[in-house]
Amino acid sequence: MKIVKKKTEGDVVTLDVTVTTSEVSEALNQAQIQFCNQMGLHPQKGKTPAEVASAQLGIKDLDEVVSPQAMDAFVPRVLDKQNIIPAFTPTPNPQTPLKRGHTYKFELVVTGKPRYELKSYDPIEFRVQRYTSDESAIDEQIKQMAENYATYVATDPKAIGKGDNVLLAIECNRKGGERIDGLCTDGRTYSIGIGLMPEGFDKGIEGMQPGDTRSFEFEGPDIDDDGNEITETYEATVTLKEVQKKQIPEIDDAWVQKNMPMYHNLEDLRKMIGGEIDRGRRRQYDDYVRNVAAAELAKRFDGKIEDAVYEGSMRELQKEMRQQVAQQGMTFDQFVEQNGGEQQVSMMMMMETRQRLVQGYALDALYRHAHLQFTDEDLDEVCAGMNPQAPGRARQAMEQSGFGFALRESAERLRACKYLVEHATITYTDPDNANVEAETVEKADEAEKAAQDADAAADASEDTASEK
Repeated sequence: MKIVKKKTEGDVVTLDVTVTTSEVSEALNQAQIQFCNQMGLHPQKGKTPAEVASAQLGIKDLDEVVSPQAMDAFVPRVLDKQNIIPAFTPTPNPQTPLKRGHTYKFELVVTGKPRYELKSYDPIEFRVQRYTSDESAIDEQIKQMAENYATYVATDPKAIGKGDNVLLAIECNRKGGERIDGLCTDGRTYSIGIGLMPEGFDKGIEGMQPGDTRSFEFEGPDIDDDGNEITETYEATVTLKEVQKKQIPEIDDAWVQKNMPMYHNLEDLRKMIGGEIDRGRRRQYDDYVRNVAAAELAKRFDGKIEDAVYEGSMRELQKEMRQQVAQQGMTFDQFVEQNGGEQQVSMMMMMETRQRLVQGYALDALYRHAHLQFTDEDLDEVCAGMNPQAPGRARQAMEQSGFGFALRESAERLRACKYLVEHATITYTDPDNANVEAETVEKADEAEKAAQDADAAADASEDTASEK
């Protein structure tokens, strides 16, 4: 990738970018894979993503469909190579078509992130609820553990039906075809009516009593040679060995010593579980405290956000919100309707955009003023917020896709938040204490937040009027 700085005007930089043919192919390949994942198309041996999309969706030119995503994928790589943190994600202006076997040229106009100063850098003061452990969460995990160690034993014989647990011997094959080894068993506990098998199977065994053997057919799902879902007919011969009841063990000292000898007793087990829960809840609590601190610092923001920055950030938030709504299986129109209509949602998004910008710029100002430096620990903590199970993998993915600049910005703001909290005067309130003083504090905070929201809405309206 070749990048030429064309011109600079204030915070705006214009770049001419030329992408190599190999980089074009790689971007299109990644975009095709991402498209297939989003559409639920599973990879097939010996077939490319384009061939899978053609066979299952009738798409003749997958490159053409995914080219906008491939174009967008070059933007963060350019920003990372130029070490530019933008005020908002710029849109590439293609100078040549994006095609395999050809170089791709585009222009990128980048608005750099503006710098602001605060009215004061003195330590802040704020109130938060005191952190408390959650014994009920430990009880819930112990309860779930008991469920996981439940056993099934024979109970009084009867004609079986929905809701019963039974011990079955099963022989099963496709009609006139091969044996289905995964369904065949000499004895397996089965719960009727909870969806583990098709409804036809449950109806086939309904009314049986211990010792009965019954042969029947039922319909169930299968996949044909082309990977398409089909309905298949199966033949089953089932023997009911016994009706069973579920026995859930009592988790006590004796049970712990027998099943989990690494712990001395139930108290040790509860401490371990409590420690794991506390680590997760502590991270959430730290985020809560930092968010409150950042909101307090933002009150010292001094400056006007330019319309171009506000509008670009608003577009980013709209895109993010649409993706979140789609992941919930809802159309954006449905989301708008559920949240009070278009005007209400627009106002909510304007206020959210302004809040994000002001808090972010306030933290940037503190980071510079205090001469802070983020650490690898800060980067890891940012990535843990994205993927708690594999933060290293999240970091690698972000850096490889060109979003190293975004990671660095997040790490800087996290470091500023930590510094802010460390030097703040914090008043802790007991969430379980309903005394008059706590109620007064809560009402005062609510009134203050309402005033802030009103100010934000007014500023957002002014920005919109300025835009028009």
